[in-house]
Amino acid sequence: MLLEFHLLQNHAPSNLNRDDSGSPKDCIFGGVRRARISSQCLKRSIRTSPLFTEEIGGIDLGLRTRKLPHKVKEILLARGIDEALAEVAAAKATGFGNKDGKEQKDGKTAQVMFLSPQDIEAVAEVLFTKASTAGSAEDMAKLSAKDLQAEAALKGWRPITPDIGLFGRMITSEAFRDVQAAVQVAHAISTHRMDHEFDYFTAVDDLLGLGEEEDDAGAGMIGDIEFNSACYYKYFSIDYDAFVQNLAGPEPETRASEREKAAHREAVADARTIAAKVIPAFLRAAVFTTPSGKQNTFAAHQLPDAVLVEVRPHQTPVSYANAFVSPARAKNDVDLVGDSLRKFVEHCELLTRKFSLEADPRLWFCTRDIQVTGTTGCDTMDDLLAALGQVLAR
Repeated sequence: MLLEFHLLQNHAPSNLNRDDSGSPKDCIFGGVRRARISSQCLKRSIRTSPLFTEEIGGIDLGLRTRKLPHKVKEILLARGIDEALAEVAAAKATGFGNKDGKEQKDGKTAQVMFLSPQDIEAVAEVLFTKASTAGSAEDMAKLSAKDLQAEAALKGWRPITPDIGLFGRMITSEAFRDVQAAVQVAHAISTHRMDHEFDYFTAVDDLLGLGEEEDDAGAGMIGDIEFNSACYYKYFSIDYDAFVQNLAGPEPETRASEREKAAHREAVADARTIAAKVIPAFLRAAVFTTPSGKQNTFAAHQLPDAVLVEVRPHQTPVSYANAFVSPARAKNDVDLVGDSLRKFVEHCELLTRKFSLEADPRLWFCTRDIQVTGTTGCDTMDDLLAALGQVLAR
């Protein structure tokens, strides 16, 4: 089963996702320049959203960090390892995450790793055992991080968190299992041609007038910020079966015992229960969460005008980005959002008919009086999320 989410969202002036020069990200699509928000930015805004955490209620999430040694040291100290020995043991964790086990001088791992609480506990357990055996910081320092990383306790399957199951991870270490992402996220692009604009600003000294006359002339500082205003098409595709498999773990071999097979069936059932909670939470966070870039300056917190959910029986993902290969534009009495909606609906209906695209159900929410043919209209976002929840519960 494939779950596809399509959103149309118009933003007021903003700089939600900027490049290395501070400019809002953009791209060429359909021969014209478009505003763009990277998939990495969208995924992080959803993953770290307080709303997402609140909606999944008590289910652990992962940490994407280089500070594994810091977390390990906390655990070692809590288990009674003295400060000096814990410091040396935690330093060994800086060698995790790279195949050569090379320890890092800055006290962090060489790469950012997406870790579950069980991953961190497993590393801490190995280092706790070695530290307890070594007995002194000097003897602990002689151990190789590469050998520690290869400890049998770190190999094999460990439970992962839903965010790792959704977004996946790749770590160059045998200590942590790679996870293939179950969700694909497109870069959001504007439905229309985009032009960058600049906000020239000044900061005025509140104590202006207290100094010498020549010192008080002009602004305390000046600067400029680049921004744009854009209506974005956003597209997410979730492979439900891959997500459940990621959470449940690998299937047992045919020669596995009945007990092992029964345990896996139970893990799959538990994974489906988690998925039924996490996927609606993901969509709610995608709808209500906006990237944080320059929001203190622009506060561009606009909600989507349309959300389409398609539940496909086959692995045939379909993006409707080509609805906007000819840019939308405001004209006569039709505004930009209205023209974007018209293009989206026409393109969606065309592809569905021409390619006999299957989806059941197809759920449609819109703030305006327009609907995609063959969809079930939902009056509110709560109605749509409830209908999605029913699909996942069946």
